[in-house]
Amino acid sequence: MFRLWSKIFKDNKLIKDIVIYDNTNDTRTHKVFNTLDKACYELDLGKPIWLDANITEFKRHSKTRFRADNFIEEIDFDYLEIQIIEE
Repeated sequence: MFRLWSKIFKDNKLIKDIVIYDNTNDTRTHKVFNTLDKACYELDLGKPIWLDANITEFKRHSKTRFRADNFIEEIDFDYLEIQIIEE
């Protein structure tokens, strides 16, 4: 089972969070993208753009933060953090 935890923070406080499950036989990369897409849909967010810093951080820690520069539209929170909690 693959689980991705997505959390929205504003002023260092957790505003919303959601855990998305994926039981498919896809690759890890596909599971990350698919669960992130589902989380963004459920949280009513646009899809963030992966910058090099996000990719590096995610490879190292299975966790990254998307800030305002990762989104095309304006956001009303500080950052979206995603983390793999089970593989």
